[in-house]
Amino acid sequence: MRGLQSPRYWPYHCARMANPLDQIQAPIAAEMAEFEVKFRQSMQTRVLLLDKIMGYIVRRKGKQVRPMFVFLTARASSADPSGPLPEAVFRGAALIELLHTATLVHDDVVDESNYRRGFFSINALWKNKIAVLVGDYLLSRGLLLSLENDDFDLLKIVSNAVKELSEGELLQIEKARRLDITEDVYFDIIRQKTASLIASCTAVGAASAGADKATIEKARLFGEKVGMAFQIKDDLFDYGTAEIGKPVGIDIKEKKMTLPLIYALQQASWLDKRRVIYNVKNNAGHRDRVQQVIDFVKQSGGLDYAIRTMKRYRDEALAILHTFPASEARTSLEALINYTIEREK
Repeated sequence: MRGLQSPRYWPYHCARMANPLDQIQAPIAAEMAEFEVKFRQSMQTRVLLLDKIMGYIVRRKGKQVRPMFVFLTARASSADPSGPLPEAVFRGAALIELLHTATLVHDDVVDESNYRRGFFSINALWKNKIAVLVGDYLLSRGLLLSLENDDFDLLKIVSNAVKELSEGELLQIEKARRLDITEDVYFDIIRQKTASLIASCTAVGAASAGADKATIEKARLFGEKVGMAFQIKDDLFDYGTAEIGKPVGIDIKEKKMTLPLIYALQQASWLDKRRVIYNVKNNAGHRDRVQQVIDFVKQSGGLDYAIRTMKRYRDEALAILHTFPASEARTSLEALINYTIEREK
């Protein structure tokens, strides 16, 4: 199995043979079950329409990777890794889920997207006006959850992540108009729009467990490295052939400059570069042009370069993680990192 020869990857190898996330969750299984109950309760409301929509959101939840990062990092950062976790950890995980879900609901409105993880989006079922209000409601629930419990440090961490996420999205939109994104700009975009959220999960996990500032910052940087690797993996899906949860070539169709394409253009002659950029800019309704871009990237070594870069961020994350004391939670975090870059969707 690629990249898993070392004995330190054995827990992950075992997980692949069963259900990887079930194995990874083992040290926090009780906390995750308790969190799910508490989170469902926090989403309840007396407004019938809103309660119906909240129920729909909860039922179509994803893999719960973000809460896993919170709870596992809390355990890895705790003075007693096997002891009970403070209630602040549960609130921190809920805060991240609420604010992140709010951004996803709003994103679907902005992108005019009718689907999210294979399900109808909120705006597709209840139209844009209701979707925007639902996003606002989720945002306010998260803010109130923190304010009512004086979790100002957690609120600061997550609010900063939401700010960076918005800035990253806007920077990507700005650059997409000219298709002049360099590697440095690309890394800045994905650090803000993706890595900042994973970083907030790990920072919140450490902070809510009572860690000192140095440990919280170390946990944040660890999460940022994981987030960078995670986004590059997502970019690689654009060049796949299997059904992986998003259509192949969708980033190219949306004129998003990802790392494989950026690298390939850097290696291209002036004429090839001009031809490829033309195909990216004018691909609407032309599947052959999208395929030409995909073929160009593969032939230019763009995928291999992106894979090497992804693994470099993975290794940097592991190096930071190994400065934490050995524990079951640390082992699961290591497996979770590898899951993010070995996943097939």
